[in-house]
Amino acid sequence: MALIIAGERSGVGKTTVTLALLSCLSRRYRRVQSFKVGPDYIDPMFHQRVTGLPCRNLDPVLTSETYVQACFNLHLHGVDYALIEGVMGLFDGASGRDDVASTAHIARLLNVPVLLVLDCSRLSRSVAAIAQGYRCFDPRIQVAGVVLNRVGSDRHLELLLDSLEPLQLPILGVLRRQDSLTIPDRHLGLVPTDELTFLDQLIDQLADIGETCFNWERLLPLLRAEIHDLTVNSQQLYPCVTQSVTRIAIARDRAFSFYYQDNLDLLQQLGAELVPWSPLGDTTLPEGVQGLFFGGGFPEVFAQELADNIEARQAVWNAIVQGMPTYAECGGLMYLCQQVTDFEEKCWSMVGILPTEAVMGKRLTLGYRQATALQHTPLVLVGERVWGHEFHRSQLTASPEHPLFETKGYDPKGKVGIEGWRMYQLHASYIHLHWGGKTDIPQRFLKCCQQFNPN
Repeated sequence: MALIIAGERSGVGKTTVTLALLSCLSRRYRRVQSFKVGPDYIDPMFHQRVTGLPCRNLDPVLTSETYVQACFNLHLHGVDYALIEGVMGLFDGASGRDDVASTAHIARLLNVPVLLVLDCSRLSRSVAAIAQGYRCFDPRIQVAGVVLNRVGSDRHLELLLDSLEPLQLPILGVLRRQDSLTIPDRHLGLVPTDELTFLDQLIDQLADIGETCFNWERLLPLLRAEIHDLTVNSQQLYPCVTQSVTRIAIARDRAFSFYYQDNLDLLQQLGAELVPWSPLGDTTLPEGVQGLFFGGGFPEVFAQELADNIEARQAVWNAIVQGMPTYAECGGLMYLCQQVTDFEEKCWSMVGILPTEAVMGKRLTLGYRQATALQHTPLVLVGERVWGHEFHRSQLTASPEHPLFETKGYDPKGKVGIEGWRMYQLHASYIHLHWGGKTDIPQRFLKCCQQFNPN
């Protein structure tokens, strides 16, 4: 099977528990596959750093229920154990009306049991009411057991165990309060792995904790990777390989690191050669590329370095003006603006293609978006509807004269907005897209790239 790690709410320690399990499993066994519920980019970076295998996002809004099932089963092939990290609280989904896109939704779709993480730092007997409520709320969900996190003392643990005993709910882990065990965070979540110099020591510490804090005799059978009865093959996710090779420059450094692995796999399966380059450190684009791909990330954190690399900014500007097909999401869009104003209200020059500026602020823009294309781009056609996700604290000082998308939130009664830029052969938007089940999107992009001729 596999286990899905759920929390009773956000902030209870799901990621710590998940990383402790993955670190210990990876120390013991060769191949451990992880998954992450929802659209998050940063937690999967930590999973991959621990296991050495790309973490796969499971999001039925961005993709579909069928794609989630197919992706899960495909990536169980050839691995020993599998683990899924949930999102928010167990039943928290895209809206308050139901649990679509929640951890519980994924547990039902994949028919996997739940390991519920409980933050016990301010609880004693009430822990039983919480555990029982979560176990009974949806009888379709199998709660395999609980992990007691942030236990303060032996006496505290004794009170918790006495309270839970009548429920006969397996306690599969106990983690004491670890004030020294912290992963730094910033305005969009955890600090990405490439910025942490102490990450190897942290992984070793988590593995040590995992060795002693979990009931491995009961956990290992639940974690063993077994293919479900769903019929799946790679052709359901990825089209046939093409013979032509298209070189795509992909921005990969500390400023740009938000990419769904499935998107990259799709491009490569379709014949793309992804050539990493750094807008922070490289002064030229890779030789012979026919397209540009800028993912999200933290350009605001590295704005001075990006601004100082005048040669790279000029190279990108020249390529886009010449008509090189370019896809830019969120942080990539910010990099293409006239300038970025950081949290300290300092202004830094960027590429300057988009006639607007990105200004950091306290307001968080967050949520699923249904986007309807108002223009043809290298990726979408007029009238095409796609689901995406926004997550940023910057705002643009000017709106596009001819916007790329008309958008609305997950709630169909939500406010309709406009956003996104289409200039030259550029598709730039705050909206992150997962191309799972939508192979026509990367196919269009690559076809457009193949037609690019700078001369």
